[in-house]
Amino acid sequence: PVWKPQMLSSGDVVKTIKSKLNLRKVGHCGTLDPFAEGILIVVSGTETARSDEYMSYIKTYQTIITLGTQTDTLDSTGTIIRSRPVLNEKYNQEFIENILSSFVGTINQRPPSFSAKKINGVRLYKLARKDVFIHLKPIEVIIEDIKFISFEDNQLSLEIKCQKGTYIRQLGYDIAKAMGTTGHLKSLIRTQIGSFSYENSINLKDIDNWNY
Repeated sequence: PVWKPQMLSSGDVVKTIKSKLNLRKVGHCGTLDPFAEGILIVVSGTETARSDEYMSYIKTYQTIITLGTQTDTLDSTGTIIRSRPVLNEKYNQEFIENILSSFVGTINQRPPSFSAKKINGVRLYKLARKDVFIHLKPIEVIIEDIKFISFEDNQLSLEIKCQKGTYIRQLGYDIAKAMGTTGHLKSLIRTQIGSFSYENSINLKDIDNWNY
């Protein structure tokens, strides 16, 4: 378990570990967006055969959704492409929690245009950067729980537990839309994968001191 810093891709983490530790076979179990930070499970050697097992673990995220503005990437790194009013007088905790409960369980989710999902061997975000947007059919994902943390100054803070294949950026946008506005993720932290958390993970910046 490695704690990935912000503005570094999951692939960059794998390359760093592979180079520093002189390993031949290294991979990660579940992509974490470059703008996000948090737990990334990295496997090497024969342990790569257990990748599917690790990817099946429940993931926990903490996120802040900025309501009222939508970006092309659905996160804070993108360009604002749409704005809608935020109905603050309507958004009490009971209203928000009712909306959140409608997203718990098995839901249909459309993978965002800016994602690592591949089409004919090409990742969607590479196509999107060339203004080629592929709208895929919705897929079923499982949301275990969504916990309301706070709502203040158009910032909705949540804790989300979900199974593999869930795009939190898309979920944040869909929640904002269900609330009658639009939105994008201001921040995203993957705090847990199964029993792995910050407390028992290794910080990538300390790689030179790893006892390997």
